Amino acid sequence: MMDYKQIQELIKLISKTGIAEVSVETEEMKVKIKGSYNPSSNQTMAAPQLVMPQAYQTPPVATSESNEVAKNESVAASSSGQAKETVEDTSNLITFKSPIVGTFYRASGPDKDPFVKVGDSVEEGSVMCIIEAMKLFNEIESEINGTIVKILVNDASPVEFDQPLFLIEPK
Repeated sequence: MMDYKQIQELIKLISKTGIAEVSVETEEMKVKIKGSYNPSSNQTMAAPQLVMPQAYQTPPVATSESNEVAKNESVAASSSGQAKETVEDTSNLITFKSPIVGTFYRASGPDKDPFVKVGDSVEEGSVMCIIEAMKLFNEIESEINGTIVKILVNDASPVEFDQPLFLIEPK
């Protein structure tokens, strides 16, 4: 029987070699991995195709607040003639990192409230976000008790394994 690591190795093999399709059958299971072929670029893409539900296909939005802060900081630095150094003391904060690769969602749907916002208290086991990986929506739970200080990823953004998602001040 094939395990998860063996399936990952097949996907990597397809990515490296440019094979269009691989099918493996055993008595217990059947695995079929397809890449997509683009004749114009003459390259084969073997990564699995992830299709988001239509409700989630909204472009990431940069908040006007963050743009305004950046403008104000650059104006203040240029008008004073010196760049001001702002050093945040993050030594007491815990960085909550992504346990998997996928797409980060702050809420269970586009019309739903986010699981957590800056300033919210979280407890061990409370859902902080959803990461979609291979068409599965995984609820990511807090491992500590604390307060959300900063959200480091935009909604509907791709995330890597071990990528920082939140800064949490422990209780």
